[in-house]
Formats: sequence, structure tokens, C-alpha cells
Amino acid sequence: MQLDFSFRDEPEKTPESAEESPRVLSVTELTRRVRALLERGLGEVWVRGEISNYRRQASGHHYFTLKDDGCQLACVLFASAARGLRGLRLADGMQVQAFGALTVYEARGQYQLIVELVQEEGLGALQARFEALKAKLAAEGIFDADRKRPLPRLPMRIGVVTSPTGAAIRDFLKVLHRRMPGVGVIVNPVRVQGRGAAAEIAAAVAEFSAAPGNGLPDVDVVVVTRGGGSLEDLWEFNEEAVARAIAASRIPVVSAVGHEIDFTLSDFAADFRAPTPSAAAEQLVPDAAELRRAVERHALRLLRECAGAIRLHRSRLVALERSALFREPARILRERGQSLDLLAEALRRATALALEARVARLRHARAVIAAHRPAPLLALCRERAARARVLLEECAFRQLGRRRERLAAAAALLGTLSPEATLARGYSITRDVNGCIVRSAAELTSGDRLRTRFRDGEAESVVD
Repeated sequence: MQLDFSFRDEPEKTPESAEESPRVLSVTELTRRVRALLERGLGEVWVRGEISNYRRQASGHHYFTLKDDGCQLACVLFASAARGLRGLRLADGMQVQAFGALTVYEARGQYQLIVELVQEEGLGALQARFEALKAKLAAEGIFDADRKRPLPRLPMRIGVVTSPTGAAIRDFLKVLHRRMPGVGVIVNPVRVQGRGAAAEIAAAVAEFSAAPGNGLPDVDVVVVTRGGGSLEDLWEFNEEAVARAIAASRIPVVSAVGHEIDFTLSDFAADFRAPTPSAAAEQLVPDAAELRRAVERHALRLLRECAGAIRLHRSRLVALERSALFREPARILRERGQSLDLLAEALRRATALALEARVARLRHARAVIAAHRPAPLLALCRERAARARVLLEECAFRQLGRRRERLAAAAALLGTLSPEATLARGYSITRDVNGCIVRSAAELTSGDRLRTRFRDGEAESVVD
């Protein structure tokens, strides 16, 4: 497609009018004509590229740059169109396809794409390289938290690896000298962007680590910093050489690269990551004014504590000087010796009385034992036991005789009343076939069979 960029509103001048003055356009007029040509000539297009310098504003609008190996294109995704993302989260390094209308942002004279639809195509080459290198170094333990070293509490000399002409060093020094003017700063100048900058950054960190053997003054902490930028602008801080140099440094390293939303491999390898150069200065040194006020507060408190302690000990000393111990020590010693003699005498009397009481109790116990000798008592008990044994045997014989007499009487009575004795006197016992005793003739009928028992046997009979 060919575009006609002729900006003439009037018909071509004839040779007769060639000598008239040309029309001069204002910047606004020229920009509007360019915008009209772009919008009419291209209209809506699909563009593929890698997202860089992505920003999302509070208004909901999304701003980013689409780039490839050769060019960049500014893009705007307004909040009304962003609702169609359907969960897609835009980020630096994403390879996307964007659909929209090409136009010109008149305030800056910059052409841009008003994005209406965006879809992911895959991770960008730089982002993929970043993730792969990050995973490799993490597997080696370079990013481990246990190897991070604490920052010095109050560094006296700070080494800075950055561009000496960039805004980062100006912001860093401004905040540092405002908070702690006496801190020394040594800048090891390097390039912070472009091919070969990573080697310079790594070498500068290594030089600070090797000081003072290489002629550089020794520093307490090293700051690696630069201002913000796109992913490709910050890429030199993602190189493996920089991350390894930071990890190998014997001096604690602070990484303050880009803005708060920017992350580089130097941030992960460093002992501390600051979101901005100014934040790095605030983190490294305390506020001198606040520190001075704190020292003054502690000094006043120390003076008050010392004065109070002196007053307390002085009052105790005065009290001791006025006490009787210092005024009349000989009299106090004599009184204490007299009291000791009295206590010793009382102790002797008490000991003698206690000993006499124990002797009296012992004598009483011996008398009681003598009055209750066991030999006579044992003989008396044996005599009593012998008499009791005789009485017991006599009582047992009498009871046995009485029991035998009663048994004989009962046996005689039993023999008199027993059926055998009755049969012996001539009586008999008659039973029916069921074994029941027949007590009356009225109980019998003709033909009943009976069994009669006599003293010497039995006989059967039939009633006739």
C-alpha cells in the first residue's frame, strides 16, 4: 500500500503564482494531517510483538510498547476495551497479537496503536532468557536467603557502581548527603546500558571486593544502581556475569536498579534489594538529624540517671557518717561482746537443765522396767494357763457324758416307737397295690389285692 503524504490543500500553483510565498503550517496542523492520513490509509490492523514498559494506571487504562528486533510501537488499551481481556494479565516480556486503530497522539506528535483486542502469543525472547537464567542460578544456590549478609549499621564509606552522569547517582547522593553528610562515597564509573555494559558492571563489583589490595580504598558496602527503563534497557543487569560477581563479592551488595516494579537478576543475587536509588540511600544510612536527637535524648537520660545515682549514694554516705557505727565503734563492740557473753551463759544453763531432765526421764524408765520384770509375770501366766487347761478338760468330760446319756435315751425311745417294734408285738401293716396303707375296711372292695407285712415277712391276699 502506498501512502500519499502530500499536505497541499490548494491546487497546484501555476507558473504565474510560483513566486508567491509558500503556506507555512503550524505543528498542530501538520500533526492532524499526519493523523488523518494514518487513520485513512491504514485503519485497523493486527500487530504482533513483545510487550515492554507495561504500566497500568489507576484509571484502568493500560500503556505499553510493542517491539521486535528492529522497531517499537506505543500502544494504549483503554479501560473500556480492557474489560475484554477475559483474565489475561499483561506483563513485560509477553509476546502478544494486538488489534486496533493506528493514530497519532497529538500532544507528543507520536503515533500509537489504540488497542481494542489483545491475545497472548507466547513469552518474549528476553523474558524467556531471563526466566531460564534465573532458574539456572537459583538451582546453584546463588539466590539462597541463607547466604545473604546483613548490611553495615553505619557505613563510613560506600562504593557505587553506576554511570557517573546518570540520574541514579544524583538521586543517591542527594538523599545520602541529606541524611548523613559525613559518609564517603567512591563511584566506580561504568556504562549501565548497551552491549558490554554487563562486563563493566561485573568488573567494578569485583574491584571493590578486591580492595584495598588493588589500590582502591576499602568500602563497607557496594551499591549497584541505575534509573528505570524498559526490559531491554535494564538487560545488562540480568546478565550472568553481573549476578555471579555480586554473589562472589566479599562485601555486602545492595541492588537498586530501575523502579519499584522492575526486577533484575542483580536484585535476586544481592544481599539487599532497594526499589530505587533514593531508597537505597535511605536504607544504608540513618537520618543524621534523627540520630543526633536520639543521642541527645540518651545523653540527657544518662545524665539524669547518673545524677540520681550520685544523689542516692551521697545520701547513703551521709547516713553512714551519722550512724552510731562510725561515731562510737568501741562502745558498740563492747555492748555486742557483753550480749554475746549473756547469750553464752544462757546457753550453758539451758544445756545443763536439758541434760538433767533427760537423766531424770532415764531413771524413771529404768524404775518402770524394774517394776515390771517379765520373769514373774511369765510364771504367773503359765500357772493360770495350767489351771485353765484342767478346768477345760473337766468341763469337756462332763459335757460328753451328758451328750451320751441323752443319745442313749433318744435311741431307746426311738426303738420303742419304731414300726419294727410294733410288728414284733403281733401287729401287721397292710398296703394296696399302689403301696398305700389300708387303715379301714371301708376302703376295700371285693377283688382288691393286698400285701400284708409281718415281723418276719410279707403275704399277699385278695378281698372276698
